[in-house]
Amino acid sequence: MNILASEPWQGCIYSEGWQPAPERLDVIEPATGVCLTHSGLAGVADVAAAAQRAARAQADWVAMPPRERAEIFHRAADLFRQHADELALFVTRESGAILPKGQHELREAAVFCQQAGAMPMQAQGQLLPSPSGRLSMARRVPHGVIGVISPFNFPLVLTLRVVAPALALGNAVIIKPDPRTPVSGGFMIARVFEAAGLPAGLLHVLPGGPQVGEALITDPGVAMISFTGSVGVGRRIGALAGQHLKKVSLELGGSNALVVLDDADLDRAASAVAWGAWLHQGQICMASNRVLVHEAIAPALTERLVAKAGHLPVGNGATAQVALGPLIDARQRDRVHAAVQASVAAGARLLAGGRYEGLFYQPTVLADVRPGMPTFEEETFGPVINLVSFRDDEEAVRLANAHQGGLAAGVLSASVGRALALGQRLRAGMVHINDQTVNDDAVNPFGGPGVAGNGSSHGGPGDWEQFASWQWLTVREQLPTYPF
Repeated sequence: MNILASEPWQGCIYSEGWQPAPERLDVIEPATGVCLTHSGLAGVADVAAAAQRAARAQADWVAMPPRERAEIFHRAADLFRQHADELALFVTRESGAILPKGQHELREAAVFCQQAGAMPMQAQGQLLPSPSGRLSMARRVPHGVIGVISPFNFPLVLTLRVVAPALALGNAVIIKPDPRTPVSGGFMIARVFEAAGLPAGLLHVLPGGPQVGEALITDPGVAMISFTGSVGVGRRIGALAGQHLKKVSLELGGSNALVVLDDADLDRAASAVAWGAWLHQGQICMASNRVLVHEAIAPALTERLVAKAGHLPVGNGATAQVALGPLIDARQRDRVHAAVQASVAAGARLLAGGRYEGLFYQPTVLADVRPGMPTFEEETFGPVINLVSFRDDEEAVRLANAHQGGLAAGVLSASVGRALALGQRLRAGMVHINDQTVNDDAVNPFGGPGVAGNGSSHGGPGDWEQFASWQWLTVREQLPTYPF
């Protein structure tokens, strides 16, 4: 069976089944410019209807026996594995990726569902100390309906990492996927869970523009918003959610630092830097944006990176053996190119790349990048290595922490003790000793401070904190007598 063959989303949204939509959304393949498929485009009224349907379905869902809920996630994991080849190719084409990246998303999707399947069977709270004659308990209860606004870069992974645990803990979910990746970030998930037996009304997929996102944030029936995306949009979502007294989880990226100390193995360091900065064209929130290199090894490391930039092939990752695919669209390409040009104008040296053909941007190396330059201060979200030299460990720490918030950081050194001492001083949600910054393992808390988010974390123990709230419950055998 080809799980995407019928394309039931054509002209539709997903809200208690496939519903016709008045407007059409074309899904464009970045590598070729062709229309892969089309779906319906949701409107503000669709959000209100979905929130009502989700609330009704959630009441029955939370009452379902935990073993029955768990089985749905195990079946979903099996379906992601059974259809991995088909789904990975679609993710690759829709998100402008290379095929190994699409395959990685499918492997992680199965793991997320497998982990979610364990959650209904775990302890839901704890027994608290209490006077004799009374039971006192703290238990986890679902929020109700959770809105998920997800991005284009890793659409399946970054949506499902919220959807699976949120559903597993008894919530209903409304997804607003990025309109550039509505299938990988929404309809694909709906198809799999539909086939796995998820009750109707619990999961909704509403592709749409900013007005749909705003309606989701302000709807009184939606208790929580989870957003992954840019800092600017995250600020607006956080402010709007705060006005409506809603829990909000923001994962925004930030400018990540990878520190290369003078005793690092140069060949391995160059490979790690290239991977961390250029994987998926740098369109990763954990990408190694700023590469801080000890001045003693900067020339040798730079030479290796320039050589790699000249040899790594760029092209259509769905049809050729390439290292980099296209950027997601012309707007993103122009944003990346403007940042590179502005940094060069401010004194950075362009040693490789800085050119593009269509949406294919060449792997780029900038040297002599300093604070104040656009590519130092802001997340480029493109295939750009920004080389910053430093004299000693103290300066490395100061430069690495010269940001408003970092999601990830790394330190490369032959001395684990030295690297660990430096790494423990870095302001980042995730720190990797002797590894680059692009790391995620499905079981780790994932988040960061400042503009990297609002200090919230998804994944592992973070899922319980995000998608359920504490309720205090006490039980007495009989009503006590009070003095009033």
